[in-house]
This record gives sequence, structure tokens and C-alpha cells, in this order.
Amino acid sequence: MFEIIAQNIVSGIMVGALYGLAALGLSLVFGVLKILNVAHGELIMLGGYTTFWLFNLYGLDPFVSLLVVLPTIFVVGWLLHQGLFSRVVQLDEENRIKNSLLIGFGLTLVLQNLAIQLWTADERSVTPAYATAALELGGVRLPVIRLAGLIIAFLAVAGLELFLNRSYWGKAVRATAEDWQTAALTGINIKTTYLLTFGLGASLAGIAGTLVTVSFSISPFIGLQWTLKALIVVVLAGLGSIGGVLAAGILLGVTESLSAYYWGGEYRELVGLIIFLIVLSVRPQGLFGASE
Repeated sequence: MFEIIAQNIVSGIMVGALYGLAALGLSLVFGVLKILNVAHGELIMLGGYTTFWLFNLYGLDPFVSLLVVLPTIFVVGWLLHQGLFSRVVQLDEENRIKNSLLIGFGLTLVLQNLAIQLWTADERSVTPAYATAALELGGVRLPVIRLAGLIIAFLAVAGLELFLNRSYWGKAVRATAEDWQTAALTGINIKTTYLLTFGLGASLAGIAGTLVTVSFSISPFIGLQWTLKALIVVVLAGLGSIGGVLAAGILLGVTESLSAYYWGGEYRELVGLIIFLIVLSVRPQGLFGASE
């Protein structure tokens, strides 16, 4: 009994870390640019397809493919911001959210249909030689792929924290998030900061896409599912805490895993949504967000 519960908790932690990673880019972009990119899941999808084709056409290991996925999806994010979202950030905060939602929904339809035309609607996944490998620890099975995903999620959070706290552009991002007008007066290039932030958010989505491809599967239709997961995690975590996003993702993953064990798989999503509504009602700033 104890081993079964422990296995479900460990599985929830591994999946939850992926939830947190998927939400990290969305949280970063919303916290700095004050726009809500509901096409974030499509960036995850593009990252997944990049990994899939690198593996199938060139035999590149999915985790090594991150070296290609990161700059590729960064450039995609850069272009999307330049072509679409750069107009939105010039508006006041309320209209930023409204217009970014409209652009995001339109972009979702475009990217989804483009993916169907290019790669068909079939579900695909990457299965390297070690796909079924696992470690045993105290009777608990740790799949190597998901364990690697957990490590990558923590490394991504640590790397983003270092960037935001130790580099010039990271400090520029933080200053812009707090007050872009004051930041501009101190000499920070706000336009470049926004571009960099959106590109970073897209890159983080690309990493999540790689992990989704090896842990689950991808298709042109996964975008909405992962956008919703990311939104739930962002609301649970609140803005202002990078580590809090990962912690909220793990909390959601463990909750879903245990609810599926106790009440059945059909309640897995429902329990997560109930927690989401409770947190939104009781603590609107999130579990780790600061009060206004």
C-alpha cells in the first residue's frame, strides 16, 4: 500500500515538474510584458515536432536536440513578437490583455492548421533506446526519461533565476516588469527587453515540448491542453516567483496523480480544477505571489 502511494507521488512530481516548466515561459511573458499568449501551447507543440523530426531524420537524441530546439524556438518567439505582439505592448495594460488574447487565439488556429497540413493529424512520439529504462529506489520505479525531465526542469528554473539575478539583461527584465517607464528613464532598452523576454518564454516552451514528446506524445491539437495546464499553474503560483511556478506545477501533478489513484482517472482533471478555483477565490495573488 505504502509503495503504491509513494509511486503515485513520485510519478506526480515528475509530471508536475513538466507542468511547471510548461508554465514558466507563460508566467515570464505575462509578468514582464503584461500580455497573455494563449498560443503558448502551440510553441510547446513546435518544440515537440522539432525534436521529433531531428530524432527521426538525423537520429539525434531527444535531450541532445535541446541544443537545436532552444535557439530555433527562441527565433520563432522573436519573430512572433516582432510581427504581432510588439504592437500590443504599446497599449495600456487592460487593452494589452484583450488584444493579446485575440492575437493568441488567431495564432493558435494558424499554427494548428499549419501543423496539420505539414505533418498530418497523427499522434507521434519519440522512443529512444532507453525509453523503457527505469531505476528502482525503495520499491519505487523511476523512469529514466521522466527523471531526466525532472532534472532538466530544475536546471531550467535555476538557469532562469541566475539569468534574472546576475546578468545585465536579466536585471533589465526585472526592472521592466516592476515599472517599464522608470526602467526606460534609467537607460534600459524596453523594446529589446520585451523581445528578449518573449524569446526566452518561447525557448522554455520549446524545452517543455521536447519533454512532452519523449514522455507523452504530440499532435497538432495538444496546444490548448498544455496552455490550460500552464494557465492553471500560473494562477496557482502567482506572479513574482520563478521557483513558485515549478512548485505549483509539482503540487498540481501530485494532486492529479493521487486523485486518479483514490477516485479513478476520470477525476484527475476535475480535482486540479477544483484546487485552481479554490486558490483563485481565496488567494487571488497565488500561493507564492506577493500581495499588492
